[in-house]
Amino acid sequence: MWRCLEPVHAVTYFAPECRHQLDVVGMRGFWMGYFGARAAPLGAVGPGAVSAMFFNFHPSMVRRSIPDAWGYAIPASIVRARGLGAAQALVRICPDVGEQASSLVPLLQGAIDGADGSGRPLFSANRDLERADDPVDALWQACTALREHRGDGHVAALTGAGLDGCEALVLFARSEGVPGAVFRDNRGWSTDDWEAARSRLERRGLLTAEGISAAGSALRQSIEELTDELAAAAFSVLGPDERSTLLRGLGSVAATVTGADVVPFPNPIGLPPPE
Repeated sequence: MWRCLEPVHAVTYFAPECRHQLDVVGMRGFWMGYFGARAAPLGAVGPGAVSAMFFNFHPSMVRRSIPDAWGYAIPASIVRARGLGAAQALVRICPDVGEQASSLVPLLQGAIDGADGSGRPLFSANRDLERADDPVDALWQACTALREHRGDGHVAALTGAGLDGCEALVLFARSEGVPGAVFRDNRGWSTDDWEAARSRLERRGLLTAEGISAAGSALRQSIEELTDELAAAAFSVLGPDERSTLLRGLGSVAATVTGADVVPFPNPIGLPPPE
C-alpha cells in the first residue's frame, strides 16, 4: 500500500506545478515551500514541533524556514496552494486520474475515518482538513493523510528503537545500499554529524566497518515490520475486495507517476525504483 500511496503523494515535492503554486502563494525557495506546505495543516506551528514531527531533518534546517514561512502566507492559503498544485500535476501526468478518484476517494476516506489518530499529529492534522471539491485534489489529500499516518507510526518505531534522526538515515542508507549523501545533504546533516552517527551505530554493534551487521539488519527489519503493522490498522475497516480495488486503482496511478520521470531514483524519501 505504501508503494501505491507514496508516489501519488510525492508529486508535491517533485512536480513543477507544485513548486509554482507554492511560489505564487509566497513561499521563498524549495525548502520553505517544503516545510511550510507539509506543516501547514498543523497551523502556524513553531520550529521545535516541526523538527520533532519531521524527525530526520537537522533542526537548524527547519529553523531556516519555520516560523518565517507563516510571515509570507497563512497556513490555510498554503494548504490550498499545495492541493491545487498536486491536482494539476496528477492530471497532467495521468489524464484519467479524475475517473479513478471517484471510486478511490470513498475507500481512502473510509480508512482515514476509521483510523486511530492517537500519537499521530501529522495524520490527525491532515484528517481535519476540509475535503476538496475537486476529486483529484481530494484523492491527493487522502493519500497524503494516510501517508502521514504511516510516517507518524514510523517515527514512533524509530524512536522506540533508540535511534535519532541522523542515525536512522545512516542505518537506512547502509541497509539499502544508497549513497549516504542522498539523505545527508537533503536533511541538513554535516559530514561530521554523519560520521558521528555512524560511530554511535558501530558502538551499538549495528554497523561494521564494511557495512550493516546482522544485528543492524534485524533491527531495521523489526522497525519496518512494526511500521507496517501500525499502518495496516487504518485499512482494517475495509473488506478484502475493497482493499484489492484500492490497491489496483492506486497502483495504476502510482505506476503512471513513477513511469513519468517525476520522482528521481534514488531519492531522499526512500521510495525504491518501480519493479
